[in-house]
Amino acid sequence: MTGKRSDTANRRPLYTPAQKQRRDATPWTLVQGVLAPVQFLVFLISLGLVFRYLTTGEGYALASWSIVVKTGFLYLIMVTGAIWEKVVFGQWLFAPAFFWEDVFSFAVIALHTVYIYGLFWAGLPPMTLMVIALAAYAAYVINAGQFVWKLRAARLQAEAMA
Repeated sequence: MTGKRSDTANRRPLYTPAQKQRRDATPWTLVQGVLAPVQFLVFLISLGLVFRYLTTGEGYALASWSIVVKTGFLYLIMVTGAIWEKVVFGQWLFAPAFFWEDVFSFAVIALHTVYIYGLFWAGLPPMTLMVIALAAYAAYVINAGQFVWKLRAARLQAEAMA
């Protein structure tokens, strides 16, 4: 049998039955489910403030602090995500099911951290900081897309197996 559904059904499932049970039972799943859209909303607001600064030259402090807040959410979701991964998969990070998403998450975190370092300790000029922030945000969008794609594939897989 050919087609997308059968291809999806033939792949290794994202979760074993035991992992799925742990995923559904842990409160960390809800924490991730709440933090992810909140972080995305903070990202959208911050992105708007960054673009406002880049286009008008106004609002640098507000744009900068919004990036700091966005970075805080990123760190928070990474720590709670590592706890979730430990509960569900038995390891803090790089579980096979989310290996590449975790790898790319570290690139996202590195870019955000470079921004924080440049803002508070390196004294980088505003335009350099905004370019770093935009690179960090582009990487964040790619990483968020990885997770959405993975979770959608898992849902399709579960439907195909049912």
